[in-house]
Amino acid sequence: MAEATKIKRSKVATFLNTGGSSEATWSLVGNGVTSMTISYNPQKSDETYIHQDSGTTDVESYKPTSAVPMTAYKGDPVFDFVDGLRKKRAVLGDARTEVCIVYLYETEETGAYPAEKNICSIQIDDFGGDGGSSAVINFTINFIGDPIIGTFNPSTKSFTEKGDA
Repeated sequence: MAEATKIKRSKVATFLNTGGSSEATWSLVGNGVTSMTISYNPQKSDETYIHQDSGTTDVESYKPTSAVPMTAYKGDPVFDFVDGLRKKRAVLGDARTEVCIVYLYETEETGAYPAEKNICSIQIDDFGGDGGSSAVINFTINFIGDPIIGTFNPSTKSFTEKGDA
């Protein structure tokens, strides 16, 4: 049996579409971000049937979110994009874009790695910080709907849906 190998956090890459809906511009979320996790927020149902003493819990769906605390770096495409949403207080469709989670720890094929792409909504949580410190923007990526499974090539910054030629 093969020995288990730890996966470095840098091998789970997150790209945000900072372009428009006509053509994706994938920008790496990383500069100014020291911690980021995806909370899957399972939606459960709990039932105890009248003929049983023990209950049943089923996972019915997920509502993934990812809180992103980011030190502000003017010129970083992710910060500039999110800050633009903050400035115009974007809501509904104006706050939507795409997020792509790339599994760089998986086997690469012709430069592309397994990935999942989701429509998402960007929620601005707060902006500012303490005196004497760098400005921070905290935002949340709210995943919308089911992911599209495919591959992502970090060199060309292109996503290919599984099954596409």
